[in-house]
Formats: sequence, C-alpha cells, structure tokens
Amino acid sequence: MSPRIPVTLVTGFLGAGKTTLLAQILEQTRQLRLAVLVNEFGEVSIDGALLREHERGEAVEIHDLAQGLVAYGEDSEFLPILREIRARRQLIDHVLIETSGLALPTAAMERLQSEELAADFVLDAVLAVVDTPLLLAGQLDPAPVASGLDPETDASVAELFALQLENADIVVLNKINDLSEDELLAAEARVRRLAPGVRFIELAYGARLDTRLTLGLRLHEAAAEAQGHHYGPIQNMPGLGLRPLANQHLLDGHSHSGLGAHRHGLQTHKHFHEHDPGWQSFMVRCQTPLQQVSLLDALRQLARSEPILRIKGFAAIADADAPLLVQGVRSRIEAVWQPGKSSLADTRIVVIGYHPNRARTLAHLQELTGHDWH
Repeated sequence: MSPRIPVTLVTGFLGAGKTTLLAQILEQTRQLRLAVLVNEFGEVSIDGALLREHERGEAVEIHDLAQGLVAYGEDSEFLPILREIRARRQLIDHVLIETSGLALPTAAMERLQSEELAADFVLDAVLAVVDTPLLLAGQLDPAPVASGLDPETDASVAELFALQLENADIVVLNKINDLSEDELLAAEARVRRLAPGVRFIELAYGARLDTRLTLGLRLHEAAAEAQGHHYGPIQNMPGLGLRPLANQHLLDGHSHSGLGAHRHGLQTHKHFHEHDPGWQSFMVRCQTPLQQVSLLDALRQLARSEPILRIKGFAAIADADAPLLVQGVRSRIEAVWQPGKSSLADTRIVVIGYHPNRARTLAHLQELTGHDWH
C-alpha cells in the first residue's frame, strides 16, 4: 500500500500574510514536489498569481479554488483536484492548502477524514498565520478596542479569528520584524489565552519559517508511523528553537491521536457561516490609468469610512511599464511594483468586508480619484 500524501493546511485571518509565507516555503523547499491549492474570497485570483512566480517546472503546481470557502458543502472544486492529485501520487510529495481569510480549516479537515480521501491523504499539520501588530493592537480580541468598525463587525472578526486559532496545531506570529522581545512575549500570551490548546507558537521574521517547522511534522499520525522520507517525531528534530511558551504538548496521546483535540470543531465551519453570512466580496474596476499616490490615499480613506477589512488587486498606473500590486489590511495599504509583468489596461481591486456597500464604495473611489469606477 502506498504511503498517504501529507497535507498541510494554512489558515489565518484576512491579510495575515499566508500567501507570503507560502511563497517563502516554495522558495526554501527544493527537495519536495508540491501541490498547492489556493483558496480566495474574491472574483479574481491575486494570491494564485503571486505564487505562480515561485513555480519550479513540474516540482510545484498551483491550483486556484475560486469559491471562497474551500471544502465546504457547496464546493465543487476541492474533491476533483484531490482526485487528480491522487491519480498522480507518485509525482507529489506534499499538498499545501491555503484557505481564504474567511474560512475555517475544519471543513478541509473533515473532508480529509472522509471515506473517499482518508486512505490516500493524511493531515500533516494546521498552521494559523497571525498579523501580530493587529493582534497586539487588540483588533482581533473578543472585546476589541475601538477599531473604527461597528460592534457587529468587531464581534464577527473576533469569533472567526478565535475559531481559526482553536483548530490550529501551530500558530505563526508574522509581521514581527519591528517588534521587541516584550511585544513578542505579549503576543504569545494573547494567543495562549485565546487558544490554550495550540501546540507550538513560531516566529516568522520576514515571513520565513524553518521548513522543518512546516512540512513533514505528521502531527496527526501515531509517532510509530513516522518513518521513510518523513522527518519523524518532533522530539528527534534538533536545533528548531521552539519558543518556551509553545513547547508544551509534544507528540503524546493528545497530540497525535487522529484529530484529537480538534474533533469538537469539525462542524463549526458550517455553523459559523450559516449564522453569520455578512462577509462579502466584490471587485471594482477602473479602465483609465491612475495616479499611484491618489489611488493609495483613496483606498486608505475608503477603508476608514466603510466596513472593509481587506483590499487586494493589481492597478494600472499612468506612465508605468509594470502593474502595481496593492494589498491592504483595514487602512494599512501597501503597494509593490511587479517588474517583468506587462502593464495593465485597467485596474481591478477585490474588496472584502462585513456588509460592505458596493455602490457607496464606487462613489467614494470616483470622488477620491477623479475617475470612473464600475
């Protein structure tokens, strides 16, 4: 019988840095043949396009999942892609699944346990990526500080974030380059309060992790099964520098008995999105080249005035010979040129928020940039 293909789930709230972390994993993992499933909550694939820059011939393959809730009941893409990977199992060493920022990992966890997939795939680990400055600012807490959003939005953000952490094996503190040791310890303490069952908390400077902390962990198999080309039990992995607060639950009965502590969460994905359907996404477009400064200022003002938590897309900038990648978490807007890519004919921005108003968003952008949006 062929060994099961290990699957790593990467979860995390909107804008936590999941795609950047995955890109770094692809850069560092040269010895494995990887299949990457990218799930986005939006009309265009921004993250998939970014990850394709790191494809290595046949060693890395990227699959876009257009529906924002990967492996949920209505998802018609997840199973066919895994069947396709299973048919080529001799060519794939590991599967990575990036959930959208509004999805819970429990749906994919449940599917991997199903009769159709359990014989061929095994959950390796669930990584939850955290926007650490946002966490320290109290914007992800159950009782957040004033965020500029309405209380209903704050409550929904906190609930979703807590559920993502609750079902993670490893929490990755991201965006930490400018943080002090005391701030990092405070972030770890917050994570522990929100999700005391998390096994490890890791630091990602520059969105980079030691791949031994990412792939081949086999946290959901008995330690005796960890052999062959896999790394084996974590106790035998030297020099990983695990944080003291995190290294509390090594591979014991709790940690590797199937889904163990996570089993209570297998239905939470369905419940959460049925009783809280307010998260919505839409795309806005402008067919004339824009000015970079005015566009970024407009997006910042838009995020302050509307219940928008995530903005991402590619912009056509006047007199530029390359597109501008725009990424925003709340009113924190960043932009990076995409050299080597052809300039765009129009700007396409995906907006994600809690009951966002598309007509009002278009009106704001038109007023702030002086150009038509639709």
